[in-house]
Amino acid sequence: MHKNTAAVDGLPVEVVRADLLDAVSVLEACTGAGTVFHLAGKVSAGWESDAEVHAINVIGTRNVVEACLAAGVSRLIHFSSIQALSGKDSVDEACDLVAADDASRGAYDRAKAEAERLALVAVGRGLCAVVLNPTAVLGSFDFQGSPMGEVLLALGRGKLPALVAGGNCDYVDVRDVVEGALAAERRGRRGERYILSGTRLSLVALARQWAKVTGRAAPRFAVPMGLARLAAPFAHAWARWRGQRPLFTSESLRVLRTQPPTSHRKADAELGFRPRPIDETLRDTCAWMKTQGWL
Repeated sequence: MHKNTAAVDGLPVEVVRADLLDAVSVLEACTGAGTVFHLAGKVSAGWESDAEVHAINVIGTRNVVEACLAAGVSRLIHFSSIQALSGKDSVDEACDLVAADDASRGAYDRAKAEAERLALVAVGRGLCAVVLNPTAVLGSFDFQGSPMGEVLLALGRGKLPALVAGGNCDYVDVRDVVEGALAAERRGRRGERYILSGTRLSLVALARQWAKVTGRAAPRFAVPMGLARLAAPFAHAWARWRGQRPLFTSESLRVLRTQPPTSHRKADAELGFRPRPIDETLRDTCAWMKTQGWL
């Protein structure tokens, strides 16, 4: 359960607490709601147990879906992930979901795919559900410390001695994701999915752009992907021993190494989705981190 309310403190909103794994509390939270935005989940690239990743993402989503049906919610906006979709050369909305028994994909990928199936199957039961598949999200108001937020902080503080060479990832501004979700509430078609992607960059290129706005030089050394993969289990164990979340794991390196280009043309055409340039995202993120005293 998230207990940090810093992101909503001072806003004209009512905070209602619920436990995703407690179907009764989820139903109570959904009762009376017109639209439910289901963003709650367990993001992991190998640092959480498979059982926990499955429970929160799959059982939690099942509870949300059942609550929406029971409460007569008019629309569910379900946040899936780009990692729920298969595809080797490119990824768009026509791609199949990752198979439940695909051992080449991590527990998070499989769990998000299974959760998305639950949302889409519920459409046939009368639920007006729309699915969003964002890529890696960056931006301000990251009070809980997302995985990429921690990487940017480490870079901005000069605490990351080296980067990983090779591989690319797609990054999207959190504000663009929010705007895409609001557009999906208004214009998204029932039972459809929409990819919310932004700018595709290597980690080295991202670090260099981040260095321009922070004034902190990016690490000069980039570890070859093969060497990083060999070191990942030891880095994971070291972080665990220190009680920290590792900055990279075998699974996060797999994602970086194998994620194909993505297309957001469908979201452009149907939702009016227009992701902003990555340099604007990084500049505003840096400014916000400075207001928090983090940089």
